[in-house]
Amino acid sequence: MLFNRNKSRLPSGDEALPGRPERWFAVAERHRVLDAPLVTDEVPEGLEVAVFGLGCFWGAEEVYWRLPGVWSTSVGYTGGTTTHPSYEEVCSGMTGHTEAVRVVFDPTVVSYETLVKTFFEVHDPTQGMRQGNDIGTQYRSAIYTTTPQQAEVAERLTKVDGEELAARGLGAITTEIAPAAAYYYAEDYHQQYLAKNPHGYRCHANTGVPFPADA
Repeated sequence: MLFNRNKSRLPSGDEALPGRPERWFAVAERHRVLDAPLVTDEVPEGLEVAVFGLGCFWGAEEVYWRLPGVWSTSVGYTGGTTTHPSYEEVCSGMTGHTEAVRVVFDPTVVSYETLVKTFFEVHDPTQGMRQGNDIGTQYRSAIYTTTPQQAEVAERLTKVDGEELAARGLGAITTEIAPAAAYYYAEDYHQQYLAKNPHGYRCHANTGVPFPADA
């Protein structure tokens, strides 16, 4: 059943896998690149959290850990129903989760606006339940906001990007924008995957469109 259903359709609450009461695996204590704490359920004062889904989370995390002002990043699963899922369960399409990157950043160094603009510029937000050759609900485009201010910025910049896409004759944005919900850390081998495997799979580049200078 897990591998025969349409992976481009979100499961209903009754269909979704039940999950587990807690995480059953360990992840590294420190970020492999930034040497900050990896599990950051509580962040230092003055820092903020942003959560994005933009296709395979390996490349998405690399994009964000390279930005000045980003203190820590991790990859995980969010936006769905199943508690503490495994990667295999997320791949089955039976959890409702998307692959996500969680970004802890210093807003005095890098603005949330910059994070959102980066989000739109490095992936195609018009593809629905896929990103390139990666097909399924886990690859959908999503912005999960952690404050009302983030929600306002996300909505505004999504509108700007949508207008720019329309002006170029491209498709409509399918990005999901919603308040951040439970975030489940992915298995340790996924964390900073491209730092561990420099020649590993990447799908993020200038696949979106640049923002207007005055956006």
